[in-house]
Amino acid sequence: MHYTGTIWRPPYEAYSLLIQVTAGCTHHSCKFCTLYEDLSFKFRLSPLTEVKEDLAEASKFYRKVPRIFFTGANPFVLSTDKLKTLAKMAREYYPTVETIGCFARITDIAPKSVEELKALRALGYTGITIGVETGDDEALTFMNKGFQTKDIIEQCKKLEEAGISYNFFYLTGICGAGRGEIGAKKTAKVFNQLHPQIIESSMLTIYKNSELYNEIMAGNWKEENEIEKLVELKTLIENLKINTRIVTDGASNLIQVRGNLPKDKEKLIKHLEYQISNADEASLREYRVNLKHL
Repeated sequence: MHYTGTIWRPPYEAYSLLIQVTAGCTHHSCKFCTLYEDLSFKFRLSPLTEVKEDLAEASKFYRKVPRIFFTGANPFVLSTDKLKTLAKMAREYYPTVETIGCFARITDIAPKSVEELKALRALGYTGITIGVETGDDEALTFMNKGFQTKDIIEQCKKLEEAGISYNFFYLTGICGAGRGEIGAKKTAKVFNQLHPQIIESSMLTIYKNSELYNEIMAGNWKEENEIEKLVELKTLIENLKINTRIVTDGASNLIQVRGNLPKDKEKLIKHLEYQISNADEASLREYRVNLKHL
């Protein structure tokens, strides 16, 4: 199999067949991100010959798979025609595959019309994971995400019109010290206008090779403490009014939260209130600073 660098996938894609179609990130400018620092290039499309070889190799061991997840930071940036080609190639080896997923940036959706998105849905693309991180425009701008909340709403509504379901990554702590609850309320206001199937919340972990670390050293930004991050997550859950699943399955989360909203809202809030009231900042911080890799 042709895997380049560290292969990232959402926790809920654990049972999907992982096929590399791109490597690296087209944006690669978020101040907090160090996920693709092990690559010597910014972004690369895998040769179709390699994709075909990987599908052929995988089919020798797994005759049937319900879902394929195309790896890379944002394969959805590829043109509609290229995404169609990849889907058709996958179906040559897995004709009964039910769905195809991948990571996407909000800016990857923008060039595609609803009609193009519908064509991709017909080929199986759904359950796209989008790292929106927050619904706070100030934080999005500072972190150089490359889009604003109006773009999140506009592009996700296009996905909904096309019948493509999607999941969000939310980054607890992205707003900085003193602004977590503000950011959580703004995020809930954005998310409540949309229909993400899953909200996967991760906690910001800052590494010394990130641009954000340099901003901290320059005195331009201050990190939330660990208890503040828990309060922020509680605030987000309190203000969400949509039907969705919220989980904290990634390694950046020492305290686990899993539940369906609105059914489990009160249970999750009480769980976080207990954790907050009994939390030891020093112990939580020790976990954060010793987290060598996400």
